[in-house]
Amino acid sequence: MATAVRGTSVDITTSDGTADAYLVRPDDGLAHPGVLFYMSAFGIRPALRAMADRIAAGGYTVLMPNVLYRHGRTPIIELPEPPAPIDPAADPTLFRRLSPMIEALTPERFTRDADAYLRRLADSPLVTDGPVGITGYCLGAGLALRTAGAFPDRVAAAAGFHGSYLATDSPDSPHLVAERVTAELYFGHADQDRSLPAEEIDRFAAALAAAGVKHTCEVYEGARHGFTQTDTVPYHPEGDARHWDALFELLGRTL
Repeated sequence: MATAVRGTSVDITTSDGTADAYLVRPDDGLAHPGVLFYMSAFGIRPALRAMADRIAAGGYTVLMPNVLYRHGRTPIIELPEPPAPIDPAADPTLFRRLSPMIEALTPERFTRDADAYLRRLADSPLVTDGPVGITGYCLGAGLALRTAGAFPDRVAAAAGFHGSYLATDSPDSPHLVAERVTAELYFGHADQDRSLPAEEIDRFAAALAAAGVKHTCEVYEGARHGFTQTDTVPYHPEGDARHWDALFELLGRTL
C-alpha cells in the first residue's frame, strides 16, 4: 500500500528576500529525516512536485525551494502546457531566458540561501534531528555539492543527476569544494550531455577521490541531459528508474 503524503506551498525567509518552496511529507503527523530537493533550471512544476512526493512516500520530509526566487515566484518562466513536453532543442529561448537568472546565483548568494533552506528543515517539527540528505538535478546537482561543502556538519548525503558544469576551469567550479565535503555523495552523469563532457566527468571524480570523499560516480549510457525529468524530451525511463534506485539506497544508508 502506497504511503499517503501531504504537500503544501511555503515561504522561506532568506537574507536576500523570500523564497517560495514546496514542502511534502508522509501524512502521519510524525517527524521524518529531512531531504533538500534542488530543482532543475526550469523550476518548480508538477513533474518535480511528483518527484518530491515520491521521496516523501519513502519516509522523508522534503523541501524543494525555488532557488531562482530573486527573479520571481514560481513559475519562473512560461513553459509548454502539459502534456506537451519541454524541448530545449525546439525552443532556444528557454535557456536564453534562464541564463541571466542562473548566472546571477553566485556561490556567495547561494551559500546564504542554502543556510536558510537548511535552517527551515532543522526548525521544522516534521523533521527529525540530525544532518539531512540532498538531491539535485541539472542546475541543482552543483548546488547539492556546494551545500555539502559549505555545511559539512549539516549534510549526511548528497546526490546529483545530469549535473551541468561540475568541474570547469573556473575558480569557483563546484568540484573545488570537494576537500570540505564529509557527506557521502552519489552522482549519476549522462553520457550524452554536452554540459558535462567526458573530461569534466573524469576531473570531477578525480577531485572527489583526491579529497578522500566517500562517493560513487556513474555514467548512464544512452542518457541525455535531463534524463530524470518526465516532462521533457530528453527523459530516459531506464536512466530514471536507475536514478531512483541509487537515490533511495543512498538515503536509506545515511539518514
